[in-house]
Amino acid sequence: MSSIEVEAVDSLDADEVTPEGLDAPEYVLYGGKGGVGKTTMAAASALASANDGTATLAISTDPAHSLSDVLETDIPSEPTRIREDMPLYAVEIDPEAADSPLESAGLGMGAGGAGGPGGAGSDDGGDGPLGGMGVGEGLGQADAMFGGMNPMSAGAMPGADETAAMQLLLEYLDDDRFDRVVVDTAPTGHTLRLLQLPEALDSMMGRVLQFREQMSGMLGDMPGPFGDGDAADVDGLREFADRIERLRAALQDPERTDFRVVMVPERLSVVESERLIRELDDFGIPVSTVVVNRVTEDLENVVDVESGWVVSPNPENCEFCAKRWESQQEALSRAQEVFRGHDVKRVPLFAEEVSGETMLRVVAACLA
Repeated sequence: MSSIEVEAVDSLDADEVTPEGLDAPEYVLYGGKGGVGKTTMAAASALASANDGTATLAISTDPAHSLSDVLETDIPSEPTRIREDMPLYAVEIDPEAADSPLESAGLGMGAGGAGGPGGAGSDDGGDGPLGGMGVGEGLGQADAMFGGMNPMSAGAMPGADETAAMQLLLEYLDDDRFDRVVVDTAPTGHTLRLLQLPEALDSMMGRVLQFREQMSGMLGDMPGPFGDGDAADVDGLREFADRIERLRAALQDPERTDFRVVMVPERLSVVESERLIRELDDFGIPVSTVVVNRVTEDLENVVDVESGWVVSPNPENCEFCAKRWESQQEALSRAQEVFRGHDVKRVPLFAEEVSGETMLRVVAACLA
C-alpha cells in the first residue's frame, strides 16, 4: 500500500477560515446517532456564532458529556462564560442538579424510575404521588379514578432525567443573556424521548391537575401531597406546561430554530438519520440542514483554503482510502432521501482528532 503524501505546511492562520458569524436562527440543535460528531458541530457553530459578538450559549444535554473535551476547557453545570475575547458561554446539563417540576409536585418517578424507591410503582411508602399506599392500593385507586388511564403510571410518566433536562433547557432557552443557543443533543433515542416530553405532559397535565384537585377537595386542609398546601405545586405544573408550549412553538418555527441532523457516510447512520427526520417531522419540527461528517475527501473540496497543512486521504494512491471512499459512496447514494429538500454540509475526515480552536474553526468554515 502506498503511503499518503502531503505537502508540509507549518501552521494555519485560523482567522483565514473562520466565518465572521453563524448564519442561523436563534436556536440551533444538533442531533443524530451517537458518535457521529454532534458535539464537534455544536462547538464549532457556537464558536463561529460568538466570533461576531453574538452572545452565544453552547449546551450539552448528552449525559456522556464531551463538550469540555472538544472546547478544551472545563464547563460547569451552570452557564459560564468560557472566553474573554468573545461572548461564548457553555453549560453541560446535569439532570441530577435540576429540580424536576414533576418531582416537586409529588409526581416524580424517584431515583429508581417507575419501580424505584419512592417512585410511582414503589411499595415502600415513599414520597410518590400516592404517599404510603402500596402498588395495588395506590395505583389501583388512581387507575379506577381515571378509568384505567392513571397519569402517574409507569407507561404514561416521563423519566426523571428527561424532565430535569427539559426543565434546565427551558430555563436556558428563556435566558435573555443569550442571543443564540446551540444545543448538542443526546443520541437519537434520548433526544426523541426529550422531544416526546411536551406531548406526554400535554396529554397528562389535565388529568393530573384534575386528580390533584379531586384529592385536595376530599382531604381539605390536610398536609400531604394532595392537601391545599400544594396549590403552589399545581401552579408550578401549569407554569411548566406553559413554558413547554412556548418551547414547542419555537422548535416548530423555522424562523427561530434550525434542527441539524448529523450523520456519517455509513449505512446504519443513514438509516437512523432517516428515522430521526421522520420522527421530527411527526413532531412538526422541520430539519433544514443535514451535516455529513467524516467524508473521505480533500479539505480543499469543501473550504476555500489550502489543505496541505493537514493530512488528507488520497484514494488514488492509497488502497485503504479507495476502499473507504467506495463504501462511503454507496452509503451516500442510499442517503438521497435524507438529503432531499435539505441544505447538505460536508465535513471531511481528518487524520487528527478535532479539538481545540484551530480545528473547530476549520469545521465551522465547512458548516458555513
